[in-house]
Amino acid sequence: MAPLGICSLVAVTIIVERLIFFRRTGFRQPADEVLALVRQGRHEEALAKADGNQLPVVKVLQAGLSHRRNPGKAMEAAGLAEISGMKRGLTALETIITLSPLLGLLGTIIGMIGSFQIMTLAGSSQPHAVTGGVAEALIATASGITVAVVTLIPYNYFLRRVEQETETIEQYATRLELAFNEPLPERAR
Repeated sequence: MAPLGICSLVAVTIIVERLIFFRRTGFRQPADEVLALVRQGRHEEALAKADGNQLPVVKVLQAGLSHRRNPGKAMEAAGLAEISGMKRGLTALETIITLSPLLGLLGTIIGMIGSFQIMTLAGSSQPHAVTGGVAEALIATASGITVAVVTLIPYNYFLRRVEQETETIEQYATRLELAFNEPLPERAR
């Protein structure tokens, strides 16, 4: 049960951290403002607006603005780094989802072995001693499955959010490249 407790603690820590991370990534207004400035030909202002912003999509746009000779490659490299950052902790959650039921089964098997040893020592005249041990051993399996199920739901949510953010980054990067190629408005020339 101790390893399952550790798995639970690690899972809860990662889940809370990722929830906080993905909660702040949903804002698109700074990215829209950067694109609007680029469309107006105000590249330096757009770069200043993007500078220091921690949203993944804005960081990617900043890479494109900083490397105007080849913005596509710069944004691609920045996008890969941001996607990697968004996936932080997901491998640990995936491992916990797989490991927890196995640890639960291991605990049950160890508990069953203990119950059979009690039966060997006490004989078959005390079945309640064995059934109590079996019931206690099954708690480990139930705990392992519970940890896996409770971790699986946020894990799938986070995977979906990574996919959504990846699509958003691709859309904004494409929009920035198009904005670089648009003719400037008359007043910006």
